[in-house]
Amino acid sequence: MGKIEATITGISDWIWGFPLLLLLAGGGLYLLVYSRLLPFKHFWHALQVIRGKYETASNVGQISAFKALTTALSSTLGMGNISGVAIAITMGGPGALFWMWISALIGMATKYYTCSLAVMYRGTDDSGESQGGPMYVIVNGLGKPWKPLAIFFSMAGIFGSLPIFTANQLTQVIVEVMPPSFMGPSKGLTLSMVAIAISILVGLVIFGGIRRIANLASRLVPFMVTLYFLSVSYILVVNHGRIIPVLMDVFRDAMTGDAVLGGSLGAIIIMGVRRAAFSNEAGIGTAPLAHGASKNTEPIKEGLVAMLGPFIDTIVVCTLTAIAILVTGSWQRSDLSGVSITLDAFVSAMPGIGAPLLIFIVAIFALTSLFTYSYYGSKCVVFLFGSKYRNTYNYLYIAGIFLGSVSSLAGVVGIIDISFALMSIPTMVSAILLAPRINAATASYFKKIELQKQLA
Repeated sequence: MGKIEATITGISDWIWGFPLLLLLAGGGLYLLVYSRLLPFKHFWHALQVIRGKYETASNVGQISAFKALTTALSSTLGMGNISGVAIAITMGGPGALFWMWISALIGMATKYYTCSLAVMYRGTDDSGESQGGPMYVIVNGLGKPWKPLAIFFSMAGIFGSLPIFTANQLTQVIVEVMPPSFMGPSKGLTLSMVAIAISILVGLVIFGGIRRIANLASRLVPFMVTLYFLSVSYILVVNHGRIIPVLMDVFRDAMTGDAVLGGSLGAIIIMGVRRAAFSNEAGIGTAPLAHGASKNTEPIKEGLVAMLGPFIDTIVVCTLTAIAILVTGSWQRSDLSGVSITLDAFVSAMPGIGAPLLIFIVAIFALTSLFTYSYYGSKCVVFLFGSKYRNTYNYLYIAGIFLGSVSSLAGVVGIIDISFALMSIPTMVSAILLAPRINAATASYFKKIELQKQLA
């Protein structure tokens, strides 16, 4: 098992090298410039769309634009924000946070294009259900000769949607907080029992389809972001004297890479982009799977909604986690990894209540991610094999929860990183090639908005 884990980690490190960095960060920067900084110019307009100011009735999709955003956020606002950030900082130093910020700002443009395309080039599955996502964008936007690229995305998406990382970190934090006597004397037995309980709970939701997942996500996501914000704000208040020095460390280390083993600036940039991609998924292709199910018939409007995702996910939530870890010094403990680092920050700042509070927050973050990723994976299966195999995938997905719970952290992170890297290739290639059509649609959309304002 040690050799297998080392092989997976080696492949993951190799695939997340300069070429992929160029595709994700360089491609995203190209889209940001090509859009003429649209995410920044129309940020307020996007907020107004979320509030329903420009809502129109439609029966094309399955869920509202707001529910599409919260569904997408329910996957991105997960363990990547709590343990993924901790991994980034322990491996890349405080400066990794800076490059996560840069990646998120660039990722707003990437999300705008990829999710606009998901609505513009929606397709239907073999049951006649309206579907969206990179595979449909490739086939309907680039044409049938490009279908092998769509198949490639779907195959990678099946593995990228597996619940192994989230299940691993959720069971870890539960086992660490719960006393052994609560669930059994053996740690192995405890892991198994927790995994079974999670599997049953997730199964009750995911077999209800996207509408049940979206309804639940639209209720839980705003609540969990607010609760996490308040919790980490308290940690920052308790350690307020460390905030300014920590921020100085972030900016200094981002330019020097001193906290990285070997002092490589390139390594810290790659780590920041890698963990940001894992957290907000900009350019990976999962968010378009959710936004493609929106009832919204206006591609540009959906893209504006989607581009808020990286801002909420990385600029807000990941920053909260990172600063909490840095001000408490938890990231420097060599005996901790992943979610345990964030747990240590909570415990040190809030003795007595920190552990149960974080386990409650982690449970909500993780469960909503588990609900949504099952939908992503099932869409890839439906595209490849047909809708009759949707539930077959869900059974395998639930089995994956158990497998991930009892596997090593390094192994599961490596598998997800490899899958995300492979998914990003067709997603970014199609977005860059079809970007001119989104720009034309953008100009038309805002002309209509200006006309409406003049008539009003």
